[in-house]
Amino acid sequence: MDVIIQWTYITLKKQEVVLTSDLLPVEKALLLAEDFERTGRVKELVFIDRRNTEWTKKELVKLLQEIETEPHDIVAYFDGGFDKETREAGVGAVVYYKQNHQSYRLRTNRRLGQLASNNEAEYAAFWFLVQVLEEIGVHHLPVIFRGDSHVVLNQLSGTWPCFEKDSIAWLDRIEEKLNELGIQPIYEPISRKQNKEADQLASQALEGKMITSTIELAKKGNDGHE
Repeated sequence: MDVIIQWTYITLKKQEVVLTSDLLPVEKALLLAEDFERTGRVKELVFIDRRNTEWTKKELVKLLQEIETEPHDIVAYFDGGFDKETREAGVGAVVYYKQNHQSYRLRTNRRLGQLASNNEAEYAAFWFLVQVLEEIGVHHLPVIFRGDSHVVLNQLSGTWPCFEKDSIAWLDRIEEKLNELGIQPIYEPISRKQNKEADQLASQALEGKMITSTIELAKKGNDGHE
C-alpha cells in the first residue's frame, strides 16, 4: 500500500505551511511521520492512499497490523489459451503474496467452454484471476497485475480504447468486482517469456491437466517474481 503524507507544519516564525510528499510505501511513510513529529512543529498529519482515502496515523498502524495476517504484497499473473476447433479455453493464474511474515506462490488453472476468441480467453483468464484473489481473501489493497495480453491490461487501465461489445462487457464485469473488493490495480504488461508460469498453466488446462497448489517460498531468493 502506498500513501502520500500531507502535514501541516509550524515554522519558527509561527506560520502554518502545508507540505506534501511523493507517493511512498506505507511503512516508510509512517517512519517519516515519526521523524516529523520529533521536531515538535507538526500540527496535523494526514495520509492519502491511491484511492484518495484519508487516514490518520493511528488508523494506518492498525491497518498494517490487520494486513499482516491477510494476503498482501501481491503480484498476480494471468494467461489464456484458446482452441478454435473446440471453442474451449484454458486459463492460468499465478499469485505471489505474503502472509504472516511468510511468502507464498499459488498456481491454479481451469478449462472453460463456449468462448469466441483468444482475446476473450484472455479476459476470462483475468476474471478467473480476480476470483482467485477473492477466494484467498484479498481486499482493500494494491495488486500488481501482470500478463502478456497487452490489449486486456491497456484497456483495463484506460490507456487503449475498447469498442467491441463483448470486450466492454468483460471490462465492466472485472472493474465492478475490483471496486467491490477495494483492490487498487496496477497494470504491468510483460512479455510472453516473462509470463511462462501462467502460460504453461493455461496450456495444461487445455490438455485436461488441472492444477491447484500453494507453496511456501524460501526466504532466501525473495519471491522469485521480479
